[in-house]
Amino acid sequence: MNTNYPDTLRGNILVVDDTPDNLRLLSTLLTRQGYEVGKALNGQMALIAAKTARPDLILLDISMPEMNGYEVCEQLKADDQTKDIPVIFISALDAVWDKVKAFTVGGVDYISKPFQGKEVLARVENQLTIARLRLSLQEQNLRLQQEISISQAAVRYRQQAETEVRQLNAQLEQRVLQRTTQLVAANQELEKEISERKKAQKQLMHMALHDALTGLPNRTFFINRLRVALKCAKQQPNYQFAVLFLDCDRFKVVNDSLGHLAGDQLLIGVAQRLKSFLAPVDTLARLGGDEFTILLEDIPDLNACIAIVEQLQQALTLPFYLGKQEVFINSSIGIVLGTADYNQPEHLLRDADTAMYRAKELGKGRYQVFDTGMHDRALARLLLETDLRRAIERQEFVVYYQPLVSLTTGTIAGFEALVRWRHPERGFVSPLEFIPIAEETRLIEPLGAWVLQEACRQMHSWQHQFTAHLPLAISVNLSVKQFWQPNLLEQIDKILAQTQLNSHTLKLEITESALLENDESALNILKQLKSRQIQLLLDDFGTGYSSLSYLHRFPVDALKIDQSFVRRLGETGENVEIVQAIVTLARSLGMSAIAEGVETEHQLAQLRAINCDFGQGYFFSKPLDSESAGAMLAAAPQW
Repeated sequence: MNTNYPDTLRGNILVVDDTPDNLRLLSTLLTRQGYEVGKALNGQMALIAAKTARPDLILLDISMPEMNGYEVCEQLKADDQTKDIPVIFISALDAVWDKVKAFTVGGVDYISKPFQGKEVLARVENQLTIARLRLSLQEQNLRLQQEISISQAAVRYRQQAETEVRQLNAQLEQRVLQRTTQLVAANQELEKEISERKKAQKQLMHMALHDALTGLPNRTFFINRLRVALKCAKQQPNYQFAVLFLDCDRFKVVNDSLGHLAGDQLLIGVAQRLKSFLAPVDTLARLGGDEFTILLEDIPDLNACIAIVEQLQQALTLPFYLGKQEVFINSSIGIVLGTADYNQPEHLLRDADTAMYRAKELGKGRYQVFDTGMHDRALARLLLETDLRRAIERQEFVVYYQPLVSLTTGTIAGFEALVRWRHPERGFVSPLEFIPIAEETRLIEPLGAWVLQEACRQMHSWQHQFTAHLPLAISVNLSVKQFWQPNLLEQIDKILAQTQLNSHTLKLEITESALLENDESALNILKQLKSRQIQLLLDDFGTGYSSLSYLHRFPVDALKIDQSFVRRLGETGENVEIVQAIVTLARSLGMSAIAEGVETEHQLAQLRAINCDFGQGYFFSKPLDSESAGAMLAAAPQW
């Protein structure tokens, strides 16, 4: 390393960066401060310049073609001629792992881009000072060794001058003592610098492997532990472990109602409580949000694993105290047994996650053991979701129409619009299969808007074509998510204007659950729909939270009797009485009654006997495409 520092120069620095603008900027900055600056555009040039120019310090970029900064540093440290040159990495890579790797390959400092000029100068000066101190120590040690050698020669060849030798030795001892004191002080300073660097590296490593909020291991740490467990399972046939994936079921309610600070306190409390129930050999990690994973080591069998899971779930049902607020949560847990059949730790985590979501689907607050069928179903669901997103863009959906028949006249009074998916490879996909996915992914909103638009357009066309059947009405289902869209009213107004359909011939079918989410807000929406003369139908009546109080308050025009009641007509007198009670209730509240799922002539006769207003079902017709529905209107059937 160059040891000469001219009066006009403060040091020789080599700047390595594949971007000319960065080279020019750093070179100008350092030159103005009195440094002699060399430049290299790539790693190979840097290695040559380091050997020939022997700079005092190297500023090294990481992201370079052919040879990155880490590789350059490793080669510098492997060469005796350049190993002592301090290297400061300067890079736009700001992840913790990048900084850890920079120190691992031999870097002495790390500057993040975009950098501040003052920071660069300060860090450069610090490292040059350390380098000079180290060099000074080396020179002092060399002089000390030379002086000791001289003193030994003097003793050997000048024994006759014992007095002079004793004086010389005394002087030498004094000088050695002085030099030793200086050396100890310098060594202590160097040890302090090394200790601080190791401490910083240790802190960076901990941050890279642990969750900042709870202090638990993070995903990276947990994956590494799974990798070790898999290795043990392959080497030891009797070794068995389990992976648990835990999600807090009511965390979002707490977070939304009490705030994020309370949510963080709850997560810390959950972490502490889980940890207290686990063995020291087990690993508890937080993946993010309200998701935790647990590695149970060396368990005897599935029953032992389930016993631990039940303890954990029971522990989490006990109250948490967030300040003065008492909070309760549940947990859903997915379980997967680790075996030698697994090769990738990520697959274990994936399967435990799949089992956890299955537990949520079955009612939350429970656990579920993974089986391969879950993965197949999850994969099929993912593929279906992907196809569903494309189906909307590719217009693969069609609207089918099922007639609504007046039981008084026996003629068609309207249709219910039902969406169907005509998949290019699978054919027609059942609504029972794709509607739940559309609900979950919020694709139901654009899909529902399209169905409403198409149904209104078709009904307007039929009203002009079949004037003898007037008034014809069209019924369209509104999902819960559609009902609570902020722009619902604006969307309906726009569709009615575009299709020119009279609003009093549009019927919107709404489920009881949609109205009960927020009854005051729901009442306001219903009133605004009624102000537009739109008719409102309460769908699947009798299967949900039926309440006379909200029926009396909400401006509903008709109750649709769920097909489960209609299907059992004729089985017992009690079933007839239930349907008759619903019809009587509707009439007393000024509403119509519509029976769904009419399939037999006997059911039709009984519905007419109890004065039900309308019927719908396969006895009259299955859902039809628009062409077939139009043909039915033209035929004007009567039942």
